[in-house]
Amino acid sequence: MLKDFLEEVVVIVAGKPAEPIADLLNNKKHVNEFNIAKKLDLTINQTRNILYKISDFGLVSSIRKKDKKKGWYTYFWKIEVLKSLEFLKASVEKRLEQIENQINSRETRTFYVCERCGLEFNEENAMQHEFSCPECGEVLTLKDNSKLLRELRKNQDKLKEKLEEIDKEILNETEKLEKEKEKEREKERKEKKKIAKEKSAKRKAARKAIAKKTIKKKVVKKKFVKKKKPQKKSSGKKSIKKKSPKKSAKKKPMKKVLKKKPVKKKAVKKKFVKKKTKKKIIKKSAKGSRTKSLVSSSKNRERKKKFVKKTKKKSKK
Repeated sequence: MLKDFLEEVVVIVAGKPAEPIADLLNNKKHVNEFNIAKKLDLTINQTRNILYKISDFGLVSSIRKKDKKKGWYTYFWKIEVLKSLEFLKASVEKRLEQIENQINSRETRTFYVCERCGLEFNEENAMQHEFSCPECGEVLTLKDNSKLLRELRKNQDKLKEKLEEIDKEILNETEKLEKEKEKEREKERKEKKKIAKEKSAKRKAARKAIAKKTIKKKVVKKKFVKKKKPQKKSSGKKSIKKKSPKKSAKKKPMKKVLKKKPVKKKAVKKKFVKKKTKKKIIKKSAKGSRTKSLVSSSKNRERKKKFVKKTKKKSKK
């Protein structure tokens, strides 16, 4: 049944000549467009036109791949079964609505027919033409709607059965898709678990390597400690030998400094006797206020004047 439904969908969308393409596209994998053209005995452009018409309604999916030798792209096509079934269901429901509307109109209204021409008129149009045919002029007769109503009801029942079958196919297709999705999820989970195991194994290996390095370092330190002990004794002897000449070298400059110091002290006493007062004055001025400095300077001037006067008197005598 699914094959018939898909063919019907292709006929609705692309016409009767495109009907065999439905069977080729109903495949798990995408089909090459050149293979489709060969099997249908059509040119590549004709097949592409049919496929583009179907793809306008979103009933077909495609994949593009580049040819390494020639350099151009080739398309691979596949029919979307669930979408095409939903499309068919919508079209059948529209037809059902139309038939129901016709049944209601035939049951409620009256219609007139010209037996010669076969033209049909409703009551309003018959009234306008005064119940005569506008083409041949014959009188219009009442139409018996019983046969037509039977046919319409048969069609209605058929379409309802068809809808039920389409719903069943839709349920089957949804279950298939759910199973495929579950399989993909399981694959992803397994891959994630593998990646997690690999990472954990790498971490354990890294920790073991670090532990081995630390153990090796500890062993190396112990070995070097044993070797360094005899080296320290030899270094101690050398240090004792070096200390004796350093002490003798330090004593010589000490003697020279002691001889030179008394010479410098005598020269300082003779030359800088007068300067001591100045130093004291400077220190006082630094420590004291400005008033003390002014007083000391005025006293020195008075002493100089007295000394000058005494020298003049002695010279006159």
